[in-house]
Amino acid sequence: MNAVLVVGATGTVGGLAARALHRQGASVALAGRNAERLADRSRLPGDCPRRVFDAYDLDGCAALAPWAVRSLGRLDRVVVAVGVAGFGRAESVDEAAAEHLMTVNALAPMAVVRGALPVLEAGGAIGVVTGSVVDAPPQGMADYAAAKTALATWLGVVGREQRARGVRIVDVRLPHLEGGFTARAVTGEPPRLPPGADPAAEVERHLLAPLTDAPGRPHRASPGLLGAPQA
Repeated sequence: MNAVLVVGATGTVGGLAARALHRQGASVALAGRNAERLADRSRLPGDCPRRVFDAYDLDGCAALAPWAVRSLGRLDRVVVAVGVAGFGRAESVDEAAAEHLMTVNALAPMAVVRGALPVLEAGGAIGVVTGSVVDAPPQGMADYAAAKTALATWLGVVGREQRARGVRIVDVRLPHLEGGFTARAVTGEPPRLPPGADPAAEVERHLLAPLTDAPGRPHRASPGLLGAPQA
């Protein structure tokens, strides 16, 4: 794994992925929505290239991979860990919150992947965090689960489309993790949840390891209650 773009690097999952990739010797470019936290994350030895983006700017999301190629000289892998939680029965979620959940959790990651496909060569791979909510969507999370499920369905089709050219799409369905993701929900209050799994271990096992695996069926984590903390 030589040159990697991490999108969502200011979140828990993206930050862990960026640090682990750097330890493994990868050249890493970081993209995130919080400029201050992104600057701090980029201060790995050698200073990683960094770029601030807005999930509502879908053209900007699509431009991240081409920017990474210019910054790193090539691009072998892309990690997409972008998302935001939302809770509440369907009738209690207003339209602005519903649009936000769909944009950040589905449309923005799709745009990142769409922009990455033309610049990845055979042997390249894209790992996108969806979350185990796709497999077991609970009540009170219809809009969040719908967005993540839409993304997962899209990734499945894209993975089949890209198989012939040797580019892998990895649907990473992380279980519920510790990390405060539910506390930053854009709407509603989270349900009472059991303790989450260790983020560092799960990122290594379910996100980073599959990106170096031989081509095969999309990787999925074990079912849990929610998706993973992202930003």
